[in-house]
Amino acid sequence: MSMATEAYIYTHNESELRWMGKTSTHFLATGALTGGAFGLVEEQSMRGVSVPLHKHDNDVESFYILEGEISFFLNDNPGVRATKGSFVHIPGGTIHGFRIESETVRYLILTTPLHVEFYRAISLPLFEAPIDDTTIANACRKYGVEYVGELPV
Repeated sequence: MSMATEAYIYTHNESELRWMGKTSTHFLATGALTGGAFGLVEEQSMRGVSVPLHKHDNDVESFYILEGEISFFLNDNPGVRATKGSFVHIPGGTIHGFRIESETVRYLILTTPLHVEFYRAISLPLFEAPIDDTTIANACRKYGVEYVGELPV
């Protein structure tokens, strides 16, 4: 890990913005900007959007809920609803997925620089642009993300 070469400030909506369907991702900190120390994204989404059960052995994720409500599914445990102010830490190798429960939601994800690049690989710079399954499958292989199954009902 090297040290970041420059301090920076992003004011509201200055960071890179990409979309996966109706979920927006602001890239606040990338490996290039932090000298490989960490990655940080802010996402906004809406009711019904979900991420299926999956795992990534080498990437840690931590979620901080800014607004709204998300059900998180960790390993074999039943879903737990996380609301504003909740913090969810997911070590590498943990099977996890989530579903948006409120009309809208906004949250931060603190993760590894490599996992931030996975987010970039499965998103586009256009609102509601469709991402095809082949693109997602290729990104999963490249970045070590393994699909495990659908979320429990």
